Amino acid sequence: MMDKFARVTACPICESPRLRPFKKGTFDYARLRWDQVKITDSEYGKIWDLSECEDCGHLFADPSPAPEFILSLYGQVEDPVYDEEAEGRSRNFLGILKNLEKLSPAKGSLFDVGAATGILLNLARERGWSPAGVEASAWGVKRAADNYGLHLIQGAFEQVRLEPAVYQVLTMVDFIEHTPAPRRAVMKAAEVLAPGGILCLVTPDIHSFAARAAGKRWWHLRPGHLAYFSGRSLTRLLQGAGLAIVKKRRYAWTFSAHYLLSRKKTFDVLTRSGRSASFLKRIPIKLALGDSFEIYAKKSASS
Repeated sequence: MMDKFARVTACPICESPRLRPFKKGTFDYARLRWDQVKITDSEYGKIWDLSECEDCGHLFADPSPAPEFILSLYGQVEDPVYDEEAEGRSRNFLGILKNLEKLSPAKGSLFDVGAATGILLNLARERGWSPAGVEASAWGVKRAADNYGLHLIQGAFEQVRLEPAVYQVLTMVDFIEHTPAPRRAVMKAAEVLAPGGILCLVTPDIHSFAARAAGKRWWHLRPGHLAYFSGRSLTRLLQGAGLAIVKKRRYAWTFSAHYLLSRKKTFDVLTRSGRSASFLKRIPIKLALGDSFEIYAKKSASS
C-alpha cells in the first residue's frame, strides 16, 4: 500500500506548503477497483481524504495515489453504457467545438486528452478538424477504432511522447480532476500547443451553488475524482503554464432520459424493459446545473 499512496507536502497547483485537512474520505481507496472509476459509475458521495491549499483553494486527495496505480486502473476500464450515450454526449461536445471555432476560426489539428471512445474526436472530424488523442483504457482505444476508425494513443497523457508546438487546439473535458499530476498535464498541454493555440478545460466546481445544495449527494463526489478546483486554483494552474484565459462559461450536460433514470435503482423496471428503454433513450434532457467550469485559455502567439 505504501508504494501506491504518498502524503502531499506541497499544493499540486501552486506548490504552496500551506495545506490543511479539508474532509475525511468516505471509501476505502486502498481497495479501489477499475469499475469505480469508469465514466458512468454511480458511486456518488464517495470521496478521498481531501486536503486544501490555503493559498489557492485547491482541494486534492491526500494521501495521493501514484500515477502508475491510477493508470493501471484506467487501463482496465470498460464502459459500454458510455458508448450507448454517444448521441447525448455529442450534443455536449458540440457546444465546445462551436466555441473553439469562434476562438480559432482556421480549423487544424485537435488533440483530445482522455478521449474515451472517440465521440468528441469523431464529431470534430465531421466538422473539419484533424483529430488525434490519447486514452488510458485499452477498451476505449479499441472502441474508437471500431466505431470511428480513430487511432488513439493508449497511455497517460503526462507520459506519452508528443511533438511540441503542433496542435491548434487541445481539449481536456472532465480529465484534469482524474490525474494526480494536474500541473504536469497542463504544462504538457502548453508545450504541445502551437503558438496561439487554445486549450479547452472542463472540470467540476465544488463551490458551485448546485454542489452546495446537493451536499453529500452531489454527483461529482465520486472515487474517480482526485481533485476539485476553484476559480482561483484554475487561474493559477493555467497562468503557471503560460496560458491566458480568454473565455469562461458554465458547462451544460445533455443525457438521455434512460441514462438519468438508470442512475437510480428505483427506476430499474423502466430502464430494463426493452420497449420503455428504447423510448427513454430517444428523449434528450439538458442539465444546465452550472456546476462545472468550461474554460478556454490561449498560448501566446510568440511562444
